[in-house]
Amino acid sequence: MIWGAVFLGLVMLVLFSKRYGWWRPAVGLNHPRILMYHMVSEHRPGAKFNKLRVKPEAFEWQIRWLRDNGWHFALMSELAAPDQLPPKTVFLTFDDGFEDNYRLAHPVLQKYGAKATLYLVVDRFDRDWSTAKKAHHNTGELMREPKLTDGQLSTMLGSGCWELGGHTLTHANLARLDEEQKLAEIRGCREQLGSCFGVDVSSFAYPFGIYDQTDVALAEKAGFTSAVTTVEGIDMNLQARRFELSRVKVSGKDNRLAFRLRMRTGRRG
Repeated sequence: MIWGAVFLGLVMLVLFSKRYGWWRPAVGLNHPRILMYHMVSEHRPGAKFNKLRVKPEAFEWQIRWLRDNGWHFALMSELAAPDQLPPKTVFLTFDDGFEDNYRLAHPVLQKYGAKATLYLVVDRFDRDWSTAKKAHHNTGELMREPKLTDGQLSTMLGSGCWELGGHTLTHANLARLDEEQKLAEIRGCREQLGSCFGVDVSSFAYPFGIYDQTDVALAEKAGFTSAVTTVEGIDMNLQARRFELSRVKVSGKDNRLAFRLRMRTGRRG
């Protein structure tokens, strides 16, 4: 009986450790965290991409928790002067350009004085880019999600809470393109977003997190000053990793403990 309880306790400890990775060493608070979001939305029954949907209640709790615990919100463009970033700096980033960013994330940022960088796809309407990574992701789930209009984006940018980053013209899978096509996607998004909204677009996000060293060079050639990946973690030297920055993934399935631990270690269990 006793050994059975001990065995059950060990199993529970292993499962808890695997889920949360609580044993990982904490990363110093002088190293900024770059958080990665996609949507702020209720989950859809049976949907494949619910990990990309952080529920509105959870999102507000996360932003309030960051503010109440002394985290400094910064925009990715502020990486140009990293020495001026205080300890406990956090960069909020959103990928793609989903409409709920305006409807549900934007009011929360305003409420808590937070800021975010939005990596926007230029040609984002009626495009099922998930198939560009895996052909069988052809349900159209992400294509049907409403996307931000230019009017909504202008309101967001005008609030001072947001800045734009580039995410290619079409959410392209760069691994499938030749160098000329890659440059057209990378440089084209910077030029078109800058022209459309009258802003400088200084940071880039590799679609799907798929990139190679040619893409790194092309991002710099296109005029970007930083680029983020989907590699999970917290970089110790932002300048050295300026075009291959890691991010802390915020999953729609994270609870409060998981979020706190990710802010501490940069990684999930």
